Amino acid sequence: MKVQKAFQYVNYLWDEKKAAELGDDQVALFLYRSNILGSDLRITNYGGGNTSCKTFEKDPLTNEEVEVMWIKGSGGDIGTLTRSGIAGLYTERLRNLKNVYGGLSDEDRMVGLFNHCIYDLDSRAPSIDTPLHGLLPFEHIDHLHPDALIAVAAAKDSEKITKEIWGDTMGWVPWQRPGFDLALQLEKCLNDNPGIRGIVLGSHGLFTWGDTSYECYMNSLDVIETASEYIEKKVKAQGNVFGGQKTESLPKEERIEKASQLAPILRGLCSSENRMVGHFTDDDKVLEFINSNDLGKLAPMGTSCPDHFLRTKIQPLVLDLDTSEDISDTEAVLKKLNPAFDQYRKEYKAYYESCKKENSPAMRDANPVIILYPGVGMFSFAKNKQTARVASEFYINAINVMRGAEAITQYTSLPRQEAFDIEYWLLEEAKLQRMPKEKPLSRKVALVTGAGGGIGKAIADKLAAEGANVVLSDIAEDRLKEVNATYAKDISTYTVCDVTDSESIANAYKRACLEFGGVDIVVHSAGLAISKSLEDTTEKDWDLLQNVLVKGQFELAKQAVSILRKQSLGGDIIHIASKNGLVSGPNNVGYGTAKAAQQHMTRLLAAELGKDKIRVNTVNPDGVIVGSKIWEGNWAEGRAKAYGIAVEELPAHYAKRNLLNEIIYPADIANGVFSLVGILDKSTGNIINVDGGMANAFVR
Repeated sequence: MKVQKAFQYVNYLWDEKKAAELGDDQVALFLYRSNILGSDLRITNYGGGNTSCKTFEKDPLTNEEVEVMWIKGSGGDIGTLTRSGIAGLYTERLRNLKNVYGGLSDEDRMVGLFNHCIYDLDSRAPSIDTPLHGLLPFEHIDHLHPDALIAVAAAKDSEKITKEIWGDTMGWVPWQRPGFDLALQLEKCLNDNPGIRGIVLGSHGLFTWGDTSYECYMNSLDVIETASEYIEKKVKAQGNVFGGQKTESLPKEERIEKASQLAPILRGLCSSENRMVGHFTDDDKVLEFINSNDLGKLAPMGTSCPDHFLRTKIQPLVLDLDTSEDISDTEAVLKKLNPAFDQYRKEYKAYYESCKKENSPAMRDANPVIILYPGVGMFSFAKNKQTARVASEFYINAINVMRGAEAITQYTSLPRQEAFDIEYWLLEEAKLQRMPKEKPLSRKVALVTGAGGGIGKAIADKLAAEGANVVLSDIAEDRLKEVNATYAKDISTYTVCDVTDSESIANAYKRACLEFGGVDIVVHSAGLAISKSLEDTTEKDWDLLQNVLVKGQFELAKQAVSILRKQSLGGDIIHIASKNGLVSGPNNVGYGTAKAAQQHMTRLLAAELGKDKIRVNTVNPDGVIVGSKIWEGNWAEGRAKAYGIAVEELPAHYAKRNLLNEIIYPADIANGVFSLVGILDKSTGNIINVDGGMANAFVR
């Protein structure tokens, strides 16, 4: 029975029963260790760090036992690492690369030679950290980026502090860009200090090891816990964190309101080169930092750990906005913010120009990734929600590092040239170039009403499949939760919304702005159908149809345009109407009139909003029976009665009456929506009929 040590600053997650189920499979145990280490963001963030183990395997060419190192592959994440994400290499071949290494100028070539060391032909591409693990002799190794250790590594007099905390049990090597030479430095440090339990990498992170996966895990936790305890004692002795408070935070509700109003403006500014998706947090650690006296000193210094600034950029943009500013006045806010963004871009260009080399990749997007608003919170903007969220998490790690380093002695960041050499490393550029091509709706945010229903859900599914983030809205929260659970993390969010209530609509847009930074596509799919004759149609029936279909559409469009104009990125508004808005049918006066109003409102809005590059179009379904919520109620009975047939005969009846003799499904309507927002980018004021071909519904 393993004895659990009490930890205060890290999570002990080793489950002996689960580990026992893995038996003596050292690779499985290494993966298990990796996953539980990666689940604690204080230990390492998404994609950060690396882990490995060494086993003896039979060489398929000689039948001899050879040592193989299993290690996280390039671009992986230890928290979600699986067998398919690792590389298996001949350890001896990897070590023999020392014989051909030509020095620092030879680093990029060495990465290509890792492929000559592959044992497992199903390996993921080996990462730049591979030799750092290979040249050390231990069976299990963790390379982590814990906040506490990077604080020690980034503190002034880091080597002295390391010795003060751990004595002679830990080694220390100065900052050096990851690569083969750093592996040699680790090997030398171990040879010079036999018996050490780990190595602190200046401004970078931590290496620890053990004879078993469990021993390695415990060693890592213990080293991190010791550093954390040391820092907290220093913080308490210091008293004021970050020099004390300068700005007072707004109350929670006011912060959220201010952030939701500002996010679309910031998104527009950050999208001057490429459209971005946003993330917002008012985490207590963020507020402590951005409200402090030391913000002005520390923020411009940038981050220290390479994993941090690769995702957060070299430094954040701090907004010079008072918390009392009227954010609703977009022109006034832009007048104040435009110069700040221009200056940030100029400084980034100057950084690039002063540090670039002959073979440096072209300058990337010069807009900030991290934006700090004292008293309110932190915004981050990137190519997708996951990247924006991870950037935010990494900057919180950087805040923790600055907090710790300032408490120990003094925070030091990487020199600008060193930072540039990492950011614009040709190997990093090659990794970017290998990224899959973005989908048509990537970087766009869609709000879909009626998303708990068949058509609305199908539309959301299609938009998400084509790369969009989706905000699901409906009046039924139970259906929304069920629908939202079908999407992967960072793809969707949901909000209960009654489209007849303008405040409810405002809250839905607020959700979109807080979760994703704004909105690009609005699809009004919420609806209901009432099939009655003139004499049977009540005033209540009439008002309900007008409120949900027409008034709801009007209010959704009005509030959407306010956000779209703040972003200045154009946009799409799609209305799901009906063939019944074009065709005169029996027992349909209320529904048909409302649908006709929806269609003409589309034309009117298209004419008005074209100057803003906001395109407004209609999709007209007909006879969507299978999978449609509308047909679960009295509407089906009403239509069956109108046509003198049984309810169960409706699908066949509707299919027979269209020219193609096809049943229309929710997915067909979703394809119509996608064609308008993802392909026909120069169409506005149009109606697309998705009805199998109804001659009496032809628009022209």
